[in-house]
Amino acid sequence: MTDVLKHECGIATIRLRKPLEYYQEKYGSWQYGLSKLYLLMEKQHNRGQEGAGLATVKLDVEPGNEFIFRERATGSGAIQEIFSAVHANFAGVPQDKLNDVQWVKENLPFAGELYLGHLRYSTTGKSGISYVHPFLRRSNWASRNLALCGNFNLTNVDEVFEHLVEQGQHPRNFADTFIMLEILGHYLDREVQRQYDFFRSQGYTGDVMNDVIEKNLDLPSVLRRASNKWDGGYVICGVLGCGDSFTFRDPWGIRPAFYYMDDEIVVTASERPVIQTVLNVKAEDVKELLPGQGLIVKKDGEASLHQINEPQIKKACSFERIYFSRGSDMDIYKERKMLGEKLVPAILKSVDNDLENSVFSFIPNTAEVAFFGMTEALNKYLNTEKIRLIEEANGDMTQEELLKILSMRVRSEKVAIKDIKLRTFIAEDNGRDELAAHVYDVTYGTVNPGVDNLVVIDDSIVRGTTLRQSIIKILDRIGPKKIVIVSSSPQIRYPDCYGIDMSRMGEFIAFRAAIELLKERGMSHIIDDVYDRCKAQQGSPKEDQVNHVKDIYRPFTAEEISRKIAEMLTPKGTKAEVEIVFQSLEGLHESCPDHTGDWYFSGDYPTAGGNRAVSNAFINYVEGSNKRSYK
Repeated sequence: MTDVLKHECGIATIRLRKPLEYYQEKYGSWQYGLSKLYLLMEKQHNRGQEGAGLATVKLDVEPGNEFIFRERATGSGAIQEIFSAVHANFAGVPQDKLNDVQWVKENLPFAGELYLGHLRYSTTGKSGISYVHPFLRRSNWASRNLALCGNFNLTNVDEVFEHLVEQGQHPRNFADTFIMLEILGHYLDREVQRQYDFFRSQGYTGDVMNDVIEKNLDLPSVLRRASNKWDGGYVICGVLGCGDSFTFRDPWGIRPAFYYMDDEIVVTASERPVIQTVLNVKAEDVKELLPGQGLIVKKDGEASLHQINEPQIKKACSFERIYFSRGSDMDIYKERKMLGEKLVPAILKSVDNDLENSVFSFIPNTAEVAFFGMTEALNKYLNTEKIRLIEEANGDMTQEELLKILSMRVRSEKVAIKDIKLRTFIAEDNGRDELAAHVYDVTYGTVNPGVDNLVVIDDSIVRGTTLRQSIIKILDRIGPKKIVIVSSSPQIRYPDCYGIDMSRMGEFIAFRAAIELLKERGMSHIIDDVYDRCKAQQGSPKEDQVNHVKDIYRPFTAEEISRKIAEMLTPKGTKAEVEIVFQSLEGLHESCPDHTGDWYFSGDYPTAGGNRAVSNAFINYVEGSNKRSYK
């Protein structure tokens, strides 16, 4: 993606199912779990570069000693910083002590059996160490201590907030992270109290009371009661001070979650290949957590799956497949190739089937797999053309003519390369724009000036800023007759409210193009009408709201909007003709059949809160407000 776009966070949890002595003996270090957590987080670095954190729980700690530890940091180097801080606790400890697991367990922090890791990308604009996961809720009761992290965004924080207030609480923060921690903590407290009251009536006291409470703690019930009002996309992970842990997923399966377990370890992460790589296991051994499902691991290491919330029609995020998740996942790799393949008919149309005078490339590297799929499909098309030409000749051709047909090929080149060393540090606006035009270097001599079409594939086009300020300008310098920018995803028309930082309508080039078309064609009354209808439903329950913003696009075909986008993104002075080709919704669904969450393309939100968010986003746009459409 050439546009900078912040997106979903990453989660990683590890539960060691054996005593630390086991890992010391088998793997040569009791730090086995800590090392695996580091790898799980580094392999998901792409999911969060604003901060990182980890939490550790020790089992069976004597009263008077700490049993839960946390380390957090901000910035792109946060993973290294937090693990350096953790390992600083072990510096200077004699080797014989470090090898004495019992001494380590009693004296060193972060020497535990449960690990919780998080990588953060803010989608709310709030930053600072206090917003970095895991969040921690403390108590003198081990079972009431809760460390929480997640990949989530709620659309109805206001409703959940009010629910806490109705319970008699006074929440100190309105952010969904704090609210989720408090509501989970609230129902955890109630569950512990329920168990306490019951077992006290049975005559239990002291340590025995703690043991029976922890053994009988009904975590699925806690999660079910806490989350039954949540609207949004989420994967939530938590560890309790008593040693229980959980990971659970939203009922629509919007955010991704995978797990692996054997007799030594239970692991969860946001992406399947991360677990495969870190634990060296096969793809089929890594399972996907289903919509509404929770994975619970008790203090004794017993793991079980529970249906926390009733599953809805699965709407897993398609952007995960197009761009966010690592392409090393075997299914994602195939899907991205298919996305490139599905674009070929539109590409051939844009170059008038003239492959002899067309050069194909990709920008940025995340579009490379779609490029492979595109070129493979082009080669298949070219092979059918070769067969057709040979059959039409009916044997009446010279060896030279036959050789010319057989030598026909798809011309692919590395046309543009991003200059990662270049930083737009110039303060003045004009200077910054000039520098932005040089973020990419172009490979001269790859195109026949005035003759060749240049087709460049990107995985998605959100704002189009980099295309206008840099890419089209730099591509035009090598003199192509026509520049075709191809997006492997459809036009992004609507905001996201489930975890991607796309909440403002005015940021989307497709939306701005539709608005321009309405104005040009004397149809501005549609803008006013949509605004009035959005305002009219603003105070209604979210379940009663509908997406009126669809009417902004209704008068136009996708091709009309694409032409307008090309016009808006073509810099003045560009010599080449510029065309922009987008993936169709049908092509997206055929390529990613199990990830049908396409609300940013179609406007079909899986939850009621999504319709409220898009309505608010349009109101904000018309009123000139820059605030987000969700809190």
